[in-house]
Amino acid sequence: MQPNKATESSLVQKGQRQARLENERIYGQPLPRRTPKNWLFELLGSWYPQDTDDTVIGVLDAPSRSVWVFDQEQQMTLWRKGFFGKGNLSRSEPTWLKREINRLQVEKKGGKELTAEELTAKRRMIRKQFKQQRAEAVAAAEAEAEVSFASNPNSAPVITTVIPSTQTAGLNQQLQAILSAGDVEALPDLTIEETPDNMEHLQLSLAEAFFVAWTTGCLIIREHDSGELITLPDLWLRCQKIHSPTWPNRIDNPFLIQYVAYHHFRSLGWVVKSGIKFCVDYLLYKKGPVFHHAEFAVVVVPSYEDPEDLQTSPYNLPNVGPMSWQWFSTLNRANSQVMKTLVLAHITIPASKSISSSLLETPKVISKFNVREIVIRRFVAARMRD
Repeated sequence: MQPNKATESSLVQKGQRQARLENERIYGQPLPRRTPKNWLFELLGSWYPQDTDDTVIGVLDAPSRSVWVFDQEQQMTLWRKGFFGKGNLSRSEPTWLKREINRLQVEKKGGKELTAEELTAKRRMIRKQFKQQRAEAVAAAEAEAEVSFASNPNSAPVITTVIPSTQTAGLNQQLQAILSAGDVEALPDLTIEETPDNMEHLQLSLAEAFFVAWTTGCLIIREHDSGELITLPDLWLRCQKIHSPTWPNRIDNPFLIQYVAYHHFRSLGWVVKSGIKFCVDYLLYKKGPVFHHAEFAVVVVPSYEDPEDLQTSPYNLPNVGPMSWQWFSTLNRANSQVMKTLVLAHITIPASKSISSSLLETPKVISKFNVREIVIRRFVAARMRD
């Protein structure tokens, strides 16, 4: 007996609820974070945050301006408890080892367990086939309408061709059918000799790494060559020097600008990821990439409080000064097409005359910066009357 559409729909909804509950179980326990009442003025309760059981060891890699985590369990700790970092051989979550084991199992016996990247590829294949079928149906309906109109121009054309929609095509059911096709036979186990070594590391940007090390206390960072421990005060200075070896001690150091923006949105509860794919600085997720797509795309716009600092600055900071309408319209249109709202994060750089060198040596200096967000949306008169 074949299940009806209502039964299929309820089964799909049940599967989606189970997936959400599973994601909540896996990713719903972020790392401990001290949240000051006002992060602009109460940033430092102590240079050394409280201890945590989730200890992660990272290695500072200056050429790539990042911190690398090699231990697989520690990688998943950072990813599952805050979506920190990115697998260097994956799109986001470090899944290279899982994909490689799955590939070897497929070669050995025909395993069907898919990773996130492979699920995305399957889903795109199904959507591509659906769009092709819909285009063919539209063309057939147009041809049928022309024939009907030519034979009887005084009445409405009769069209019997059914144009499929996303609801009637059952895209989710097709995906589930593909996923369950190989569930009959269990996956084979690989021997120790057959199991590959994990070639992937988790890569944290300097802003991410300092945020995790400072606010959670779980990240311990060591030198790449010597393995020597880098203290938090030293890490703060190193990050500035990596971005600008010649002029590290300036209030407009590129690392400071990036970190102020990152810390601002992270401290407000957003999951902040790189936005280079969409030509912006950051993407903001409400809960994380596994739950929803990013809702906001952030462009960092620095502005100097003292014009003299701009004249003497050795840096060529992006988005400083007037922006062309062509650039602005292109950026806004590109992000609107992927359902993201563009946010301009204006960061006011305080006058260097008011900042002492000792203040630059601690994160207390970011309390002197001011962040203002401006949300940009395309106005379409025909769609926005109501």
